[in-house]
Amino acid sequence: MWWRVIIITLAFLLLGAHFLRFSQTEWAIIAAIMPLLMFIRHNVISQLLKFALVLSVIFVWAVTTFNFIDMRITLSEPWLRLAIIMAGVMVFTLFAAFCTNGLNQRLRH
Repeated sequence: MWWRVIIITLAFLLLGAHFLRFSQTEWAIIAAIMPLLMFIRHNVISQLLKFALVLSVIFVWAVTTFNFIDMRITLSEPWLRLAIIMAGVMVFTLFAAFCTNGLNQRLRH
């Protein structure tokens, strides 16, 4: 059970680091605080965490990947390694969203 908490926390901290890189401090703080919601043992909270992680894959990581790859192609630089790394980040974040399933039941026992 503890590994689920670590994975979810790392996914949100990675998202927060991404926001800090682009000087979006408010979003970084929100991303850093989101794992603390796991202390509230309610199904709505676990669904909120899952929803936030899935939305971050779609609206943050996928858009960033597209923009970075487009920039690399425009500058005639290699982009395949970047695409592989970003795909790994997206898969990790989706796995973290999957880890929220049954989190409340596991925390109670």
